Amino acid sequence: MRWQQLFADLEARFEAEQEAAERAESSSRARVEVGALRLADRLRGAVGSPVVLLCRGAGPVAGVLVDVGSDWVLVADDRGQECLIASSAVRAVSGLGRRTAVAEEAGPVRGRLDLRRALRGLARDRAALHLVLDDGTVLVGTIDRVGADYVELAEHSADLHRRAEAVQGVRAVVIDAVALVRTTTPGLD
Repeated sequence: MRWQQLFADLEARFEAEQEAAERAESSSRARVEVGALRLADRLRGAVGSPVVLLCRGAGPVAGVLVDVGSDWVLVADDRGQECLIASSAVRAVSGLGRRTAVAEEAGPVRGRLDLRRALRGLARDRAALHLVLDDGTVLVGTIDRVGADYVELAEHSADLHRRAEAVQGVRAVVIDAVALVRTTTPGLD
């Protein structure tokens, strides 16, 4: 009888130690997994949700998170106007909730869809826009061309289409200085 009690006690201790070790390993594994996540993964889990991004130079930008790229975030504000935000300008994000997207390697196509390529798309569309720099400067006009590390902005009033007579000057802007790009609709801003 005493032997059975001793063995039962030893077995219970062994099981308790094993459960404690498994809990510790599980917590440690979860910390390692979270430690490998990037902010882009966290943001992708919130696509479709309202968020507020605190951005260097642009201040708080509120809206629904539309998409997340390799170095940019796209948000639609309450008027449906989209803002392309450089990830490097994001200082804090609220409204993320609990969901996080699985960390993923950018595929060959998605990995190339960086801020520079997005700016090239805006240049191709001849879209009038507000370009907010990381120091808070706001430039208005149309992107004429995109170089390896700069954009050329034909500056004109937001309420006008880009026409030679409307252009007040052309300015080269370093892409790393771009915090936010907000397209405008000529005649409505």
